[in-house]
Amino acid sequence: MLKRVIDYLKREYKIKTMNPSDYARSLGVKVGKNCSIGITYFGAEPYLIEIGDHVQITGGVRFFNHGGSWVFRNEYPQFDYFGKIKIGNNVYIGNCALILPGVTIGNNVIIGAGAVVTKSVPDDSIVGGNPGKIIGNVNDLYNKIEKFNLNLKGTTYSEKRKLLESIDDSHFIKK
Repeated sequence: MLKRVIDYLKREYKIKTMNPSDYARSLGVKVGKNCSIGITYFGAEPYLIEIGDHVQITGGVRFFNHGGSWVFRNEYPQFDYFGKIKIGNNVYIGNCALILPGVTIGNNVIIGAGAVVTKSVPDDSIVGGNPGKIIGNVNDLYNKIEKFNLNLKGTTYSEKRKLLESIDDSHFIKK
């Protein structure tokens, strides 16, 4: 029991003192350069997860490297299976997305919030839904939204707010 408490405190200390990419690496996740990671939970086998360069993983995202073996263990007590998860370069994974065992996500991919990714995703795709399906192409999305680009990345909150409250509705995307 004491060992469990100590392990828990060590983990909490690491979470609070390390940046998320370094914390993931400390668990065995292979993490590329220039990543923005908003989670601290990488499942039971974090060493089976590989994240490329320039990947943003937002809050609530969950990775699963195994699952379902329980129902076979009455007949096969040692039954267990696993799948590696590989994420390419230049990928955005939206809030609360679920990535299942064996999935490879290509380069230049957007995974929508809440998507349940059950199959591998090719390059330049946008995936959404449950189960996750390809719903668009990254290049087509860029062509659609490029005219709404306000180049505000890096401005302060107050500068951004002042500009966004002062411009007319034609500068905002509508659906």
